[in-house]
Amino acid sequence: MPGRFPPRPGGAVLRCPARCRGPGEARPHDGGSCPRWREEAGSVSSQPPDPRRWKALAVCLVAAFMTLLDVSIVNVALPSIREGLDAPESDLQWVVSGYALVYGLFLIPSGRLGDARGRRPVFMVGLTLFVLASAACGAAQSSAWLVTARLIQGAAGGLVAPQVSALIQQMFSGRERGRAFGMFGTVVGISTAVGPLLGGLIIQAAGADDGWRWVFYVNLPLGAVCLLLARRLLPDTPAAGHVRIRDLDPVGVLLLGSGVVALLLPFVQSREWHGNTKWLLVVLAAALLTAFVRWEARNRTGGTRPVLDLELFRIHSYWLGCLMILFYFGGFTSIFFITTLFLQSGLHYSALLAGLTITPFALGSGVSAGIGGRLVGRFGRRLIVVGLTMVVAGLALTVLAVHLVPGHHAGWAMAGPLLLAGLGSGLVISPNQTLTLAEVPVAGAGSAGGTLQTGQRVGSSIGIAAIGSVFFAAVPRDGWASAYDHGLAVSVAFALAALIVALADVLVARRKRKAHT
Repeated sequence: MPGRFPPRPGGAVLRCPARCRGPGEARPHDGGSCPRWREEAGSVSSQPPDPRRWKALAVCLVAAFMTLLDVSIVNVALPSIREGLDAPESDLQWVVSGYALVYGLFLIPSGRLGDARGRRPVFMVGLTLFVLASAACGAAQSSAWLVTARLIQGAAGGLVAPQVSALIQQMFSGRERGRAFGMFGTVVGISTAVGPLLGGLIIQAAGADDGWRWVFYVNLPLGAVCLLLARRLLPDTPAAGHVRIRDLDPVGVLLLGSGVVALLLPFVQSREWHGNTKWLLVVLAAALLTAFVRWEARNRTGGTRPVLDLELFRIHSYWLGCLMILFYFGGFTSIFFITTLFLQSGLHYSALLAGLTITPFALGSGVSAGIGGRLVGRFGRRLIVVGLTMVVAGLALTVLAVHLVPGHHAGWAMAGPLLLAGLGSGLVISPNQTLTLAEVPVAGAGSAGGTLQTGQRVGSSIGIAAIGSVFFAAVPRDGWASAYDHGLAVSVAFALAALIVALADVLVARRKRKAHT
């Protein structure tokens, strides 16, 4: 029946994503009787594809590349920032982790805002703010200035990101959607992995003193071009209209944000806050996140539209995909953080040479992400299991390479294992994006995509903080090479946790198929 949601396992029908009420109804109705859902579904299914959709996709991917690039590009610039601004170690950590933290906090509410108010205008506002914050980062005269600008930059990136995945679902369907998400997955993998190399090239060209400023200034021309093209090429959002503050669920946003901040603070500040008292914040985080879930469940049957649609988590492929990617990004993003520190501070590589050492990971990830986007429809979650196995093997071989070839030549020995890990990474990110959002209705695509990417950013923040703490604690005691081993061991643990979740998803899907035959 047109206008209804895809069935959940067990035959149930998902409720209306807008949580609106039909005439005379006392409870939220399902998608079949919702005028707004019929309008959204009809616009996607009955209208011919937009001939400009691939050009619009290019605009989205360039914007996504910029916002995700800034997660890792600053890693090789940290020594220059420390010298140029006389920045303490805690501020340097906030430059990296603070961006990812605020980025993640803004994903869900901005995804909801894009669904309700229109994805194109929210995309353009976020991109404008991102460009302005990048200029402020480059002009920073103190470490406090830089950290503040990075937090604003992260918030702007969080406004842009969920609109990209939602626009892909809106503009594409069928096999084209798989191809589009494959290209998006390629951008996700390459942008994070190529950051250290691009940052090294910029610092090499601009000089060690002010090169770090151009790491941020490079966003200005790209952002300006994207803004001009976005106005012309990005489509309107069906059913978008006026949105009230209460529609954005400010209480839910506050509870979620406070809970995530309380969870991350003891990790981010682990080296600055001595003693074990800081871990009481984890208990506070659990209480706040529990209150958030209860509040959202209450809103599910009330008049306020919740920021997080808990109904989505009845789809096993969705919640398992979100959990898996949280663990994976905990290990994935941290690889570049500790590798650049080991190479530059431990082996005295230049920023450019350190970036070149990680290039095999970027190349492998880019190549396999495109392949993964084409194969995911055939192999499903099994493809992700293969990719995670390759990542774990590649990281383990990287540890072995550092031991077998110690000293200045370790970077060359790491290239092969990092290539293997990169090839595996490309088979994880893009296919997971497609599989996790496959059963999500288009009307809630922004919120669902925001939740998925929140898992990525929260995982990145926890991973960088936790692995960085292990790494720095081992440096004075055991030396740089041994500290790198310790850090990679924790990265492998995160990847193994992601592998266990992916295997669980495969087993659940297999049992469901057997039950229906």
